Amino acid sequence: MEALTLGPAGTYSHRAAKAVADEVVFTDSKTAIVEAVASGEYERGVVPVENSTEGPVTESLDAFAEFDVAAVRELITPIRHALIAQGPEFDVVASHPQALAQCREYLDENYPSATLESMTSTAAGVERAREDPSVAAIGHPQNAADGDLRVVAEDVQDQSSNATRFLVVAPASERSEAGSKTSFIVYPNVDYPGLLLELLEPFADRDINLTRVESRPSGERLGDYVFHIDVEAGLYEERTQDALAEIEAIAEEGWVRRLGSYDSETVLD
Repeated sequence: MEALTLGPAGTYSHRAAKAVADEVVFTDSKTAIVEAVASGEYERGVVPVENSTEGPVTESLDAFAEFDVAAVRELITPIRHALIAQGPEFDVVASHPQALAQCREYLDENYPSATLESMTSTAAGVERAREDPSVAAIGHPQNAADGDLRVVAEDVQDQSSNATRFLVVAPASERSEAGSKTSFIVYPNVDYPGLLLELLEPFADRDINLTRVESRPSGERLGDYVFHIDVEAGLYEERTQDALAEIEAIAEEGWVRRLGSYDSETVLD
């Protein structure tokens, strides 16, 4: 099976995707991953949706609202950042903007005069460091295994519990009701006081834990939102079905998309 994810090789997305498929194909767009799976071009896509330090990956959430896919698996990848360079002296630190943000305190304390350079991925930052001795990168320590690079410092992330959550997406026909977690999207297409409370109460009334609630602009008009909700319950459960029935009634002017139920696992490399 092939899986499409963010490239190039060596990114954290790549490491997550290797737990899903024998062959991993790369793109540079989260939206392109979801679109390619929705169209049937790929059987699986691996998409980052949330980081414990930097929060939601909004492009992924917007793509889930635009294209009809199924969420079939959740992967949690602990983030281990290393400072990688040709030597101990450098003027620039290059990496993905989120990686730079996740190491902000370390860099401010240890390299306050270094210029921070945003790259499309952590792996792209490593390649930049490989080409230029004045540049260091932030990435997985294994990225320094080949060539002239060395690990200057390990575990430079500011939070030791730093982790990224990925969803494995499949064509909508593979949507499942089995699993310990469920993701769905609600577009009420209305706005009035207490709307969000109405959308959340059906879960509280049934002792269903909400693990994530995010709002994203619908693009239709100012102040109009799409809600992304994750719960610790499967679609096969009667309590989940009853809660969603209430929400669908509230959102009768809009729509509710069930991404599906799935189980979670932690991927270590």
